[in-house]
Amino acid sequence: MDRKMANRKLIRLSQLKNKLATENLEEIDWVTFGVIVKKVTPQSANNGRTFSIWRLNDLRDLNACVSLFLFGEVHKEHWKTDQGTV
Repeated sequence: MDRKMANRKLIRLSQLKNKLATENLEEIDWVTFGVIVKKVTPQSANNGRTFSIWRLNDLRDLNACVSLFLFGEVHKEHWKTDQGTV
């Protein structure tokens, strides 16, 4: 983990909204971690393609969730991932 995190900045999911407002994250090599706290049943978009929605949280502030939309190959590969997975 130390090798993977070298020269990267950890931004907690509960801090993400504030960091987006105050820093230019496109210029920073950053990483975040989250737990899947809720999964919505896969749905079909207007174009017929299936997608998933996950709600992620860092377990610091249970009111600060991030919604992650999974489309295409990412959806196909990960839609069965269990709730509670980090």
